[in-house]
Amino acid sequence: MPPEPEEYKGPRVLSRMLIGALIIITAAASATAVAAFREVDRVGDAFRAGGTLNLGGELAEAGSGKPQTLMLIGSDKRADTSADVRNGVTGGARSDTIILVRLDPSKGATALLSLPRDLKVNIPGHGPDKLNAAFAIGGPKLTLKTVKELTGLRINHVINVDFRGFREVVNEIGCVYVDIDRRYFNDNSGPGPDYATIDVKQGYQKLCGQSALDYVRYRHEDTDLVRAARQQEFLRQAKQQVSVSDLIEDRDRLLKIFSEYVESDIRSNREVLRLLQLAVSAARHPIREVHFQGNIGASYVTASSEQMKRVTDEFLGVRATRGPRGKAKRVRGAKRKRRPAGSDGLEDAAQLGKDQALKAVALGARIPIFYPRKRVLGSAFAGTEPRVYGIRAPDGKVYNSYRMVIHTGELGQYYGLQGTAWKNPPILEDPSEKRKIGGRTYELHYDGDRLRLVAWRTKEAVYWISNTLLLSLTEEQMLGIARSAARLGGG
Repeated sequence: MPPEPEEYKGPRVLSRMLIGALIIITAAASATAVAAFREVDRVGDAFRAGGTLNLGGELAEAGSGKPQTLMLIGSDKRADTSADVRNGVTGGARSDTIILVRLDPSKGATALLSLPRDLKVNIPGHGPDKLNAAFAIGGPKLTLKTVKELTGLRINHVINVDFRGFREVVNEIGCVYVDIDRRYFNDNSGPGPDYATIDVKQGYQKLCGQSALDYVRYRHEDTDLVRAARQQEFLRQAKQQVSVSDLIEDRDRLLKIFSEYVESDIRSNREVLRLLQLAVSAARHPIREVHFQGNIGASYVTASSEQMKRVTDEFLGVRATRGPRGKAKRVRGAKRKRRPAGSDGLEDAAQLGKDQALKAVALGARIPIFYPRKRVLGSAFAGTEPRVYGIRAPDGKVYNSYRMVIHTGELGQYYGLQGTAWKNPPILEDPSEKRKIGGRTYELHYDGDRLRLVAWRTKEAVYWISNTLLLSLTEEQMLGIARSAARLGGG
């Protein structure tokens, strides 16, 4: 009997970068009411300069101030390092990301629903196929018709983004500090599928242009679900670090990037103004994820009509999906340990953690080393040693740091312990709450109902436990690992 398909609950959220790009461009118009009207012509020019999509009457018109549903498409173009490009083989662009965005002023939030590119759909006039095939066959227009038939939703605008613009935007906003969960490496030297080259090491660090794009689009040795979560986490940290004043100052260059890499159906200044009003409001409100619910099979993601109805109801109601971002696949050959009744799902790791701490000292760590004495059942330290390195802060100063990485045994799922002499990194700004437990004060950072990060401080440095990309560790487990953290040599 073939294995049961894995339940799919998470969105592909490079999409959040697409709505993020739209907010980056439009937020510049919110400085003052006068400036907002003055910017309408410029934003309209940027939309029109990028190219106009002819969608043949497939769009619904929204009244002034009324909710709008946008379909954002990210075009997938192969990197110059891929084998077919090197061999002179080229082909049409594919839709790497399809996201529906619900801008509803009455809800006080923005809903995002990402559709899996491998979702089995009926492509009008062509029959069953993967969703991303609609773009390859008939571009944005056929993709729009396919999504409308699939969801039953009225869509007001379509925006198509070339991912090359992503590199430009990241560089323009001064790059982004990102909490990298593990090492990402591929040089295409071995047999098997040809993936883009990448070498991004684990640990909190600054990512710019091409490295940032490589990181968010990485698809080797994980799943679409994990990839989506990685993209979501990147956007969350970018949004945390970029202020509205920064966007206003950079709007000339950002509008130029927008005009070069974005095409849409938007033509008139009236449409621009309506969208500006909604987008500026959305920039002040939280983003609510709607997880696509379906089943992952060998070739397709499938969803029943009942599942589609639940998803679209959540989307129109702007209701976030609770719980982890999705269910991870077990690495082939990895054994799952059963959690004993009444346990916290953790096991002893004191000696292995201490070994990692001693290696960190040997590798040049100059701050006190904390190490976990507990880990999730069935997990293991990734690699033979931690990474010891320096983080360069915006002022140019380099802070001694280290990262320990632990693999859960599930595909693409890593959590870890970070230490750094940089006392105030952006990732630790605005904790959700502070909680004193056993003589140590913890800073807790939540993402919805999930505990994303647990931090604590000493006189010399700061430390934190990072959850997996799917936020699969429970609050009890996160706090248990943090509380088990011991300082090498005591004190």
